[in-house]
Amino acid sequence: MPLLHFHVLGGRTDDEIKALLDAAHEAMLEAFSVPRRDRYQLVSEYKPSRFIVEDTGLDIPRTEKVVLVQMFSRPRGEEKIALFYKLLTERLEAECGIASSDVMVSVVENQDAHWSFGRGRAQFLTGELGAGKPVH
Repeated sequence: MPLLHFHVLGGRTDDEIKALLDAAHEAMLEAFSVPRRDRYQLVSEYKPSRFIVEDTGLDIPRTEKVVLVQMFSRPRGEEKIALFYKLLTERLEAECGIASSDVMVSVVENQDAHWSFGRGRAQFLTGELGAGKPVH
């Protein structure tokens, strides 16, 4: 947690997807100081006719490499989220050749009660997870 959901145009290779996910995970680790195994990522691929990412009139160019990232997370604070945006775009450009203009991020915040990592329990609420405790 956070849970990252990547929306991309179809056609990337498995190696390209792995590089994208790895780069994003490294940015998340640095920005939010979460444990390395705190990794939850999904990728959805679309046909061009089913994937439109414009620029809200900001004159931001998009290419076929465009990536929309939805991040579902507990509150992180504006500074850490802004750092994540910066680190994510830097890493995606350096490691995947994806321009910062091709990266859009939307953050959906939720609370501890909204997470269950398995076993039918809300580990943040039960005390199994939090303050550095791993899930058993």
